[in-house]
Amino acid sequence: MLLSTIVKSYQNISVLCIGDVMLDHFLYGKVERISPEAPVPVFNFRKEKRMLGGAGNVVANLNSLGCSANLISFIGADSAGAEVQRLLADVSADSLSIEVPGYPTIEKTRVIAGNSHLLRIDNERRFDDVAEADAVLDAQLSARVARADIVLLSDYAKGMLSPARCQRIIHACREAGKPVIIDPKGSDYAKYRGATVVKPNLKEFNQATGMAISPEQPDFLEGLSRGARQLFHDCGIENLLVTLSEHGMAFVSSQDADTVFQIPTEAREVFDVSGAGDTSLAAFGASMAAGASIKQAMKLANIASGIAVGKLGTSCVTALEIQDALSRRRSVGAGLGWKQKRKIVSAREAAEIAAQCREQDRKVGFTNGCFDLLHQGHLHSLMQAREHCDVLMVGLNTDASIKRLKGPERPIQDEKTRALLLASLEFVDFVIMFDDDTALPTVDAVRPDLILKEGYTIDRWPEAQFVESYGGKAVTLARLDGFSTTNTIARMKG
Repeated sequence: MLLSTIVKSYQNISVLCIGDVMLDHFLYGKVERISPEAPVPVFNFRKEKRMLGGAGNVVANLNSLGCSANLISFIGADSAGAEVQRLLADVSADSLSIEVPGYPTIEKTRVIAGNSHLLRIDNERRFDDVAEADAVLDAQLSARVARADIVLLSDYAKGMLSPARCQRIIHACREAGKPVIIDPKGSDYAKYRGATVVKPNLKEFNQATGMAISPEQPDFLEGLSRGARQLFHDCGIENLLVTLSEHGMAFVSSQDADTVFQIPTEAREVFDVSGAGDTSLAAFGASMAAGASIKQAMKLANIASGIAVGKLGTSCVTALEIQDALSRRRSVGAGLGWKQKRKIVSAREAAEIAAQCREQDRKVGFTNGCFDLLHQGHLHSLMQAREHCDVLMVGLNTDASIKRLKGPERPIQDEKTRALLLASLEFVDFVIMFDDDTALPTVDAVRPDLILKEGYTIDRWPEAQFVESYGGKAVTLARLDGFSTTNTIARMKG
């Protein structure tokens, strides 16, 4: 089955998530001075955002991928719990939020200045001994498991997934013939006995096995296999999927613990790792439910988490973003997984990146052209443009667009080659291929802070007029005379 076919199938599956739901509260602002009252920074508040966290973020990601997703969780009878239920209603049609009197809804408040986390404030109490909530859970568990294609457990060690509850849930899943995938916490993996897949990160894997392995070690895969065998024997789980941060992820099965399958990371640039594990769990579970093999599900989960860490804050990933990433892989061809390929993005992705940059007060610049035979004039223009902004995006005419503009003999180099050459330049941050006759639709999508180009005045530069219409700035770059693609072609012809 093609990876793109699996992604399209997300819309046909139903996923049940059970676990610790949280309210993620973000406070954004700036720090420009130290308080005269005490040696602490003064946080100048600008805006705030409330989002589903923990198991709630898994459900939000499942919904964003196109799945039908529901959640079973414990909340407090408080304003944060009401906010969690309101947010859940936007992403889930039939979630079960069980109120536990006397307990607060788990809430994490993060104070963020620019791109730096200053402080996190937690309000929580473990849901361990809550008999009334257990009665509600047990009464509905079997029926809700039966309606799902797959069950995901998101354990944040807040008491919802105690050893006894985990075993009751896993037993219900096995009775119904439904796979259960677990994002674990802590060192007691015996409570996950009978799980189809347990998905720790490397730190959690080391904690559970008592090991201290890392991908930099020459015998890393051997150590991973040895630790996996220990967990299979002691805890009775079927498979392990270990996420390895910038080193990708690795899979080991109890059926063949001597074989480790590892894939590299898909991240382009890391802005924030908050919630990336939730995204990975959602994409892996959705892919498995859609009929993917383990290796296919790993690849899609890896792509999804790579997109997630490129966003600021706890963010969801859409099926369209994954399709874009798959399409970009095809557009630049097979072969080595160069970092440069990851700089080639769609207009939709570029728009999201630009929005994230604005949240971090980073200026986005945009220029465009055919860049058929890259020469010194191009380099001079691009280097100038990069000096005016923090992030430079370059719009690139596709082959079809150039043929309409310049005739059937152009371009000399195809769009894949031209895109890779531009992406290989250190002063170019992202390349966006466009098929239109002008760059205006791409500029409209990205909304850059600056637009930069050589040789154009505002009166005959529609893209610049548009950028200035919403408060952006147009910059006319100095031309380096004596260099052009047409002249280069003429000299080559003798």
